[in-house]
Amino acid sequence: MCRWFAYISPEEPCLLSDVLITPANAISKQCSEHYLPYLLPHGEEKELDDSRDKLLQMRNSLLNMDGLGIAWYTSAAENYVKSVQGPRPALYKSQSPPSNDFNFKNLCNNTETHCVFAHIRASSGSPVTQVNSHPFVFGRHVFMHNGVISNFVDIRRDMSDKLSYDAYANILGSTDSEHAAALYMTHLTAGQGMDTWNNEYPLSDMLKAMTKTVIDIMELQHKTLGKKAAPNSLNFCATSGKRMVAIRFRNHATEQPPSLYWSEFAGRTLNQKYPGQPDSPTAVNEEAIKGDDERIGKHTIIASEPTTYDEKEWHLIQKNHALTVDERGVETEVPIEYDPKLNAADPSASG
Repeated sequence: MCRWFAYISPEEPCLLSDVLITPANAISKQCSEHYLPYLLPHGEEKELDDSRDKLLQMRNSLLNMDGLGIAWYTSAAENYVKSVQGPRPALYKSQSPPSNDFNFKNLCNNTETHCVFAHIRASSGSPVTQVNSHPFVFGRHVFMHNGVISNFVDIRRDMSDKLSYDAYANILGSTDSEHAAALYMTHLTAGQGMDTWNNEYPLSDMLKAMTKTVIDIMELQHKTLGKKAAPNSLNFCATSGKRMVAIRFRNHATEQPPSLYWSEFAGRTLNQKYPGQPDSPTAVNEEAIKGDDERIGKHTIIASEPTTYDEKEWHLIQKNHALTVDERGVETEVPIEYDPKLNAADPSASG
């Protein structure tokens, strides 16, 4: 599956290279290396006799070499365009993996932001092109996905019928993920179209729109395929630059979704303005790091994998739960409410 990373803070900007390139397990290194605490062991060989473990490993250990994308928020346009108020997302996409992308590295070394999405892609069948790379931008809103909408070909037409005209017209690629992003925006704006894409929405509306997107997908599969519908892996994340919602979801009674973690401390050891980077030969002692906790601003990181190897800094989001982050940086984990009858019975789907 794909890998993604999100950072948001009401007060503490990050240098993109500090969070996307430098860390020991940065997303730019997750094309072929993976670290999954609380799910799979790290640093030692293990025979995976349990079929559920094998499926879990498969959902998290594919090569991610099919393109990259980053969306970061900047206030530059606000300084020049009278109609723009507040930060807006800037977008960079490439067909290359991050290790081979000179422009990606240079951009990260010279850009800071209060909110960033980064994504490296493992295609589930759609072409490897720039437009199919995540994230997807709709006005001030950004969306990305790790996983797959199963049986997408079978429900694509009916799913498109649910989209507002403007959301559908904004789809540039062919992925299931971009269609899910358009469906999320349709629900978030109640079908009002592009005129409302630059509005801020309450966190409750964002969560409601994401939950409705998940339920719509499952209901279409249930209607079209019945018991033949395969389970979905829907690790979605959306932000307005000030608020963020992420879910870790798989509609199967026993199988786990792809991995998804969050941290409110990892930025302390990643930000070069503060001492104590865990991989630095000049890392300072615990007392100095404790002092940094009082100086560094409130921030939240949500990522497919921890970017540092300190398990104490990370929490695994529970299966079929959402993590919300409000404009003050307060994190809340809540269950996704849906009808269990929409669970798929087929354990053989690749996810």
